[in-house]
Amino acid sequence: MVRTFILPIMAMVLALPLAAQVSERPKAEAMVKEGIAFLKEHGKDAFIAEVHKPSGRFHVKPGSTLYLFVYDLKGVVLAHGARANLLGVNRWNVKDPDGVYNIQEIIKTGQKKGGGWADMKVENPATGKIENKTSFCLAEGGIVVGCGIYK
Repeated sequence: MVRTFILPIMAMVLALPLAAQVSERPKAEAMVKEGIAFLKEHGKDAFIAEVHKPSGRFHVKPGSTLYLFVYDLKGVVLAHGARANLLGVNRWNVKDPDGVYNIQEIIKTGQKKGGGWADMKVENPATGKIENKTSFCLAEGGIVVGCGIYK
């Protein structure tokens, strides 16, 4: 009888992180598209300022892990909704522990028609640990906007 309950419980526990990731994917994609709409309506400078400022609508909020990041096509950070210290840094050659050039992957994926999801390992600002992350990326007007979720 105990075995009958253990298997379903183990399956649910193992599925929880995947379910959380799946539920956040639409939110991350929607945030990028909202950011692109803001960019088109208010211009590049206003958009970058909105992403970068702590009270901005695309900056990470307490209780959330979602924020936008913005790169130019050469890998320079134009705005980051969680790590202001990256502003102006060229991250083109940054590799994850598996040798993936994260920013090159983000830019390449963002430039595809309709954008897409880029997978990598990066430091989670909330935990300080290297974690698997997938980011929805979309290019517009010479920049790439992204929002990621940790797996």
